[in-house]
Amino acid sequence: MLPTPVGLSLESEKVLLIEWSDGTKRRYPIADLRKQCPCATCREKRVEPPKQAGVLSLLPSGPKPEDVKITGMTPVGNYAYAVGFDDGHDTGIYPLELLYELGGPA
Repeated sequence: MLPTPVGLSLESEKVLLIEWSDGTKRRYPIADLRKQCPCATCREKRVEPPKQAGVLSLLPSGPKPEDVKITGMTPVGNYAYAVGFDDGHDTGIYPLELLYELGGPA
């Protein structure tokens, strides 16, 4: 049976700490969570081919990816968390299984 979160806290501005029901504590660099967002838009962007040389793209506004912060985490049923980030992105729903896999030992 998959463990469930029993505690969420910010270890620092850049690291989320989740305590799991199996007794483990796992660290999550917030920038890595944002990069691994499971929403459809982010999944598509991760598999896009690189842009051709000479094609200009708009520079993103908001925080740099490595400086992004979590603005909130809301449980979605008993299987996931919706995570909001200060770059305005809040459509990622992270299944517990994915969250568990993404974290490193604390």
